[in-house]
Amino acid sequence: MRAIDLYSGIGGWSLGLRLAGVEVVASYEWWQPAIDTHNGNHGGTLAPVDIRKLALSDLPSGIDLVVGSPPCTEFSYANRGGSGDISEGLKDLVKFLEVVDHLKPRWWALENVPRVADVLEQGLADPKHGLYRFRHLAPLIEVVDFSEFGAPQARRRCIAGNIPLELVRAFQPKLGKPTLGGVVAALAAKDVVIDPVWGASLAANQLTEMEAEAALNGEELRMNREAKAYHPVYNNMAFPDPMDEPARTVTATCTRVSRESIVIADPRVAGAFRRLTIRERGCLQGFPITYQFYGRSFAEKAKMIGNAIPPTFTHLLALAAQGVSPDVFQGLEQAKGQLELPAAAAPVTLPDREGRTYPVKRSFRAALPGLRFKSGMRFELSNAFDEDAAGWNLRFFFGSSKDVREVEFDGAIWDEFKETPVGAALRALSGAFREAAAELGRTDPMRLQRVWNHRTDGVGPFEVVDLLGGLAEKVHDRLLAEGGATIVADAQRYVVVVADEVAGDGKLPNKGKLERNALRVLSGFLVADWFNGLAWHDEARAAA
Repeated sequence: MRAIDLYSGIGGWSLGLRLAGVEVVASYEWWQPAIDTHNGNHGGTLAPVDIRKLALSDLPSGIDLVVGSPPCTEFSYANRGGSGDISEGLKDLVKFLEVVDHLKPRWWALENVPRVADVLEQGLADPKHGLYRFRHLAPLIEVVDFSEFGAPQARRRCIAGNIPLELVRAFQPKLGKPTLGGVVAALAAKDVVIDPVWGASLAANQLTEMEAEAALNGEELRMNREAKAYHPVYNNMAFPDPMDEPARTVTATCTRVSRESIVIADPRVAGAFRRLTIRERGCLQGFPITYQFYGRSFAEKAKMIGNAIPPTFTHLLALAAQGVSPDVFQGLEQAKGQLELPAAAAPVTLPDREGRTYPVKRSFRAALPGLRFKSGMRFELSNAFDEDAAGWNLRFFFGSSKDVREVEFDGAIWDEFKETPVGAALRALSGAFREAAAELGRTDPMRLQRVWNHRTDGVGPFEVVDLLGGLAEKVHDRLLAEGGATIVADAQRYVVVVADEVAGDGKLPNKGKLERNALRVLSGFLVADWFNGLAWHDEARAAA
């Protein structure tokens, strides 16, 4: 069987096909580092090609299978919250389908992000859409999870083409269930490393891309945990990542502080947490331990791996296209004899280092513990600048992601409750407020900013976040003890009135959530009103 690979990247399609006995007669890619990796592992001499400008007449003839992964950036929800340029992304889908229509192979398959399934279905059904002219190709369109096809990674992708996926699924009973922990443990072997996916073996001293980053420092740990386990809008993630199941999706871009980064408890260092090595990322993406990544930096290698398609899936799809019986399939390990190290090892690229210095006006924002209500509703400490003076402020946010409302506090709320049970509770907590003020007195707004910039030591913003969150918890408990159901009802009325005034349009978002959490919201109101009115802020205000 003869195949071509469009938008070939680092060779995820080509590797899987070749291991299945398919001859890949041509591959096309535009990004040089990916081409270098493709050439280094497949012995080719590919040069950059603008596939959009590729003349159909220049394509090889006699092609049985066309595969490829057009760029997904414009379709990805990770790109500007899903606000990519769809019309730009469509150009590559159109080009891919033009090639299929021109070559008329027996089989074809396209891979992309899940959103493309809807784009294809809508476009092929709409006479005014640019994809409509390809409706006669009648593709089978499905979103699959590659962890169900031998990859140690939960990666959902759209597969469109004419190869029935039930033929691919027929191989599943003989596939293993590799996990993140299994990959990490296998690659840590001291003498001989056994590929956790393909079964190939390699002397440990021949295994490349195992340079590990320094462990995350305390600040990075806190920021990662906040982004994953306590994000105010998105669903919670486990932190650290669980080792007894497939990894989350390996992404093309991530940093030491990122919601997307996979962070593990370092099995070699008790109490330490780190991101993954390049080799660990590659194995999770289904690439064998012999595969080399010829990038010029850690970030470039991470990008090329994150953009790839797992060769585990492409291998199975190629077997299905050739009519290989599931009865003779013995698992991915049957291809291990074909896996060898290429002639040249990839260059050593050191991983990212922890941040040493940051901009003077480094921004900060974090929700207070106990006052994070999901769907974007939270109390948040953040900084802002007036000229060079840093100011710190507590605010309350509610509403939807597309209609965020904000409550600001200026020290007036306490007066409203002076002669009420709420006021009595606050007076009973005067000692707690004095202690909090004394703790804040260990720093000032500008010093707090310098600590955040790593230009000095001392109390940091997250310590202030925890201080204020703990104070709000004390207020909540005291209010509940002071007035029980009565004070809860009063809190509901007050919180709704304040929020309604902020909304100002008669449409109060999150009303039910505000009422259910009214006592905690009121506690946050009182702490925010107290904090924002403190003389502690005067230094920054005077400087401004």
